[in-house]
Amino acid sequence: MRTLVLRLNPGDDLRASLDSALAASGSEAAFIVSGIGSLNGASIRFAGAPTPARIEGELEILTLAGSLSPDGSHLHISVSDAEGRVFGGHAAPGCVVRTTAEILVAVLPEWQFARTHDPLTGYAELSPRRKP
Repeated sequence: MRTLVLRLNPGDDLRASLDSALAASGSEAAFIVSGIGSLNGASIRFAGAPTPARIEGELEILTLAGSLSPDGSHLHISVSDAEGRVFGGHAAPGCVVRTTAEILVAVLPEWQFARTHDPLTGYAELSPRRKP
């Protein structure tokens, strides 16, 4: 395992930046170990919802976790607003960094992650495979 320590800048899209970091690493498998920072609005798909909800305003990232693969990332996020309300779910494109995002990524060079359709769940699920 290798680690990447990322600091994202104002205006960066959280999800796109993580996908780009995976591609730049030359690896096909990684996990988010930790993530904190702030967002200027977020798109979060709540449990069971078909589409993301848009949350506007200044938000703090409380937690960020998930897997990164070339076939698509699976990221969960919780954020709080200025009143202390907490929202959480799947981080969708449109989570824009406000001041910074500090993220620790565990890169797994000996693994390949793919997302394939699982008939049991109906979703594209993680298919981890150790490289030969």
